[in-house]
This record gives sequence, structure tokens and C-alpha cells, in this order.
Amino acid sequence: MKLLLPDSIDLDLTVPTDVTAVRYAVDAPVPDEHTDAEALVVWGNSAPQLRDSATRLPRLRWIQTLAAGPDAVLAAGFQPDILITSGRSLHDLTVAEHALSLILAAARRLNLLIRAQVGHRWAGELGGLQPVAPPGTFRTLRGANVTIWGFGGIAATLAPHLTALGANVTGIARHPGDRAGYQVLGVGTLPTVLPTTDVLVMILPATDETRHALSADQLYLLPSHAWVINVGRGATVNESAVLAAIRAGRIAGAALDVFETEPLPIDSGLWDEPNVIITPHAAGGRPIGAAALITENLTALRTGAHLRNIVDR
Repeated sequence: MKLLLPDSIDLDLTVPTDVTAVRYAVDAPVPDEHTDAEALVVWGNSAPQLRDSATRLPRLRWIQTLAAGPDAVLAAGFQPDILITSGRSLHDLTVAEHALSLILAAARRLNLLIRAQVGHRWAGELGGLQPVAPPGTFRTLRGANVTIWGFGGIAATLAPHLTALGANVTGIARHPGDRAGYQVLGVGTLPTVLPTTDVLVMILPATDETRHALSADQLYLLPSHAWVINVGRGATVNESAVLAAIRAGRIAGAALDVFETEPLPIDSGLWDEPNVIITPHAAGGRPIGAAALITENLTALRTGAHLRNIVDR
């Protein structure tokens, strides 16, 4: 059995003696001598490289993407009988940490403080004596209502940190219930939940169902002091509606790590909006436990056991 490993990440991987592991370039076609591979690990592959692999690897049985979302692999056109497993859980720690940093940056107005620093201006209005609980603003996580839309592993990792800082956390997902000790409500409750939300954290995957899930209608329900945080997928948020809502004072701001088009186009109005924080898809990028997941699923594939993180197609 031949296993193709991407050159975009160093993997401390030990494979059985009857498995040949070959490193390949994620931005170039797989060499002809390795198109007989049965397993492919994907991380940071270019879209053309994936499309080429979809047509030139006839013996492929399994694809392990290290990304939390499998959308890039699904869009490449691989045969429907090929098993795809995602990197769900590999990014829980890093994305949760980044999301927390964006929320705290919004609360402490780091976006405005950095602008003042660049302009060599002492922003006295943002320092000095401050009210403990200014009404109609989001200035602290103490007592804040944080709604997380898309309550999976990342949300379960993030929520306890928010709780520790005094926030009230509510989850939103397709299937309501109790997860990791937090109340998770159905999507149908959004009209009730959003009007009392101080921070809305989006951690949705990119699917046909979730495209522009956060629309102008949902933004209209949020209070004017609310912030939107997106560390899921760019396609799940209507960026134009977010920008319009901020400019109209319908919401206070947005901290966005993912976008519909990446890199974010230079002419996007988001760049120059003072109350928009932009990070360049930096929340993940470091799959923790990748080698262990690959080893586990490789063993399962060879023994006929159930693989972890199977993607429904």
C-alpha cells in the first residue's frame, strides 16, 4: 500500500513495513510513478493540485484531510466511492484560542488603540477612568451573553474559557441538547436568542445549507452594541450585510478570520472600517495530533475497522 504525505507539514509518522510513505508537493501534480497510491493526506493543497489528483489517482481508496472542514477536497471532484476523513478536532485548541483573542480584542477596543498607536495619538478616551459596566456597550466578558453558532469541538474548547471570564454561553446547532455541559439550542431559536446576544461567534462549516447563514435578517436581530466573530468558514457569513450593518450602526463591529474570497480583495470595504478586525485565516494552520489521527485511520482502513471523522457525501 502506498501513502502520499504532503510536504506542507512535518509528520512524525511510523507506518507498517508493508506501507510505503511518499512525500509529495502540495502545489504540483503527483509524479507519475506515485499515481498508484491508495491513500492521500491533504494539507494546504492548491485547488489545481487536488483536481489533478482527482483525475490521476485511479487506485485511491482514502483521503485524510487535516483541515477541519473538507470543502476543498469535496470541491475537487474525487470519485464518490473514495472514503474521505476530516481533521475535525485537530484545530480545536488553536482556533478556540484565536477566537478568544478576537473577542477580548473587541471588548478592549484593541482595533482602535492600534489605529491610535499608528497615528502616534494618545487615545485618552479609551484609557484612564472607565465605568465598570457602561450600558449599551460590549466592554467586558463579565456578564456578557456569548452565543456560539456551530457547537462542535472548537466551541466545546472555547466555552469554558469564556465561562471562566464571566460570560454566559449559549450554543446554537442543528440538533439541540446538552453538549460539554452547555445548553445548545436549535437554529429556530435564533429570533429569541440574538436580541440578547452581546457577542455572536460563528464556527459553522461551509456547506450548501450554511451559505450566508448569517444574513441581513439575523444581523438585524442583534443589539446595536453586539460584535460578530467568525472563525468558521467565510461563506457562512454575508460579508456585505455585515459591512452594511456596521456602517449603519446596526451592530458595533466584527472580528473576521475567514472570508468568502481569500486573500481578502484589496478593494473590500472591510479593510478600512475602524470597527472591523481582520486576521488572515490565522486561527488554525497548526493541526495538533495529525500524526496520531493519520495512524489511527490508516490502521482502521487496513483492518476494516471504522475510521474517525468520516465525511458524509
